[in-house]
Amino acid sequence: MQWTLVIPLKPLARAKSRLADTAADGVRPGLALAFAQDTVAAALACGAVRDVAVVTNDALAARELAALGARIVADEPHDGLNAALAHAAAVVRAERPSCALAALNADLPALRALELGRVLDAAAQFPRAFLPDTAEIGTTLLAAAPGAELRPEFGTDSRFRHRASGAKELLLTDVDSVRQDVDTGEDLRAALALGVGPYTKSVVAAQTLR
Repeated sequence: MQWTLVIPLKPLARAKSRLADTAADGVRPGLALAFAQDTVAAALACGAVRDVAVVTNDALAARELAALGARIVADEPHDGLNAALAHAAAVVRAERPSCALAALNADLPALRALELGRVLDAAAQFPRAFLPDTAEIGTTLLAAAPGAELRPEFGTDSRFRHRASGAKELLLTDVDSVRQDVDTGEDLRAALALGVGPYTKSVVAAQTLR
C-alpha cells in the first residue's frame, strides 16, 4: 500500500517553545525547520510513501520543504493542529478519494525510512491505527486506510484519545526513530543519540546548546 503523509508545521517563530531550556530564542526556529526537513526527507525516501503534504502557513518552511519535494497545503482553518490536519486530509482526498493517509509529526529528526515503512505496513492491516511516542502519552503517527477518515486527536494525552476513538495502537519494537519526537531538551538529546539527519546535525553543530 502506498501512503500520502500529511505533516503539520506551525509558524517557525512559535515552534518548539519547550526547548527554551536547551536552545536560545534565535535558535529554535532554525531547529524546528531542520527537524521538519529531516522528517520530510526521510519520509520521501520511504518506499511505502507515495507523497508528502506539509500543511503550514510559514513562508520559509514552505519554500524549503517544497524544495525537498513536499506539496504545501495552506493552513486555511487557522484553528489548531487537528483542524489543520483535517483540512489537509480533505484537500488530498478531494483529488484521490481512495488514498491511504497518515498524519506524521514534523519533529522526528532521527526518522529512518525503513522504520517508517515498517510502521506503515503494520498500519495497513487496520482501518485506523496510531503509533505512540516514546513518552507513551502522545502520538507520532496516525494512519487511515482507504475509505477511513483520519479523525485526528493530537494534543494532550493523544495516545489515550486516539485509542478511545477506535484507532488500533501499534505495539512495534525497533521503530524508535518514528517514536522519538522532540519537544524538550531531553527529547533532543535522545534523538541525537539515535542519530539525527543532516539538517538537524548541521544546526546543532553550529550552535551551543544548553
